[in-house]
Amino acid sequence: MFKGRHFDRSVILLCIRWYLAYNLSLRNLEEMMAERGISVDHATIHRWVARYSPELLRRFNARKRAVTGKWHVDETYIKVRGRWMYLYRAIDSNGDTVEFWFSERRDLLAAKRFLRKALKRHGRPERIVIDGSQTNREAILSCDAESRLQDRSRRRLKPIRIRQSQYLNNHIEQDHRAVKRRVRSMLGFKSLNSARAILGGIEMVHMMRKGQARYACAQQPSLAEQFERLVA
Repeated sequence: MFKGRHFDRSVILLCIRWYLAYNLSLRNLEEMMAERGISVDHATIHRWVARYSPELLRRFNARKRAVTGKWHVDETYIKVRGRWMYLYRAIDSNGDTVEFWFSERRDLLAAKRFLRKALKRHGRPERIVIDGSQTNREAILSCDAESRLQDRSRRRLKPIRIRQSQYLNNHIEQDHRAVKRRVRSMLGFKSLNSARAILGGIEMVHMMRKGQARYACAQQPSLAEQFERLVA
């Protein structure tokens, strides 16, 4: 995974993990590495995070345990180059992250793209809780119809139940905070592509802390141990 890199794998992985997991700036990490006798520029650390976060997330998703059939769906705001964009997220009834999708726009097309991704990876839920958004309701109805038409199991699939309630969706609004807390200290992203990569890494760390990997069921490995498992 790190073949051909000038720095040792352990240094790269440490910088990526610390940046994704803690409220540290890139310059903080540059200084912390210097204290350990390692001269690495903050821009290099940023490139490592943007380059390797998607691959680490892909490996984590291959080890992720199944989610329940009751989801909460909502979107939150993230700033990129001074412009607000939207992070669509879903968690299940246990609070585990189902799926996420970062979009430039908050519209029907973006909501459908997010839901298609979630349905493809996790299958059909029994119920989805949303707030008062009619756009999200239309997206669920549309994707549900598509899913039933494409199903080849010859079973009569029940429609996904939709529950609209601001109060019941407080669960996911609380879950947004863990992601927003880390993003806030970054003072905004510089590009859409780097935002997608880094947000994926932040979401991965959030899932690790929830113990969503299959190997975390019988034990509680640290973040460092989980990162090592992904690159082993």
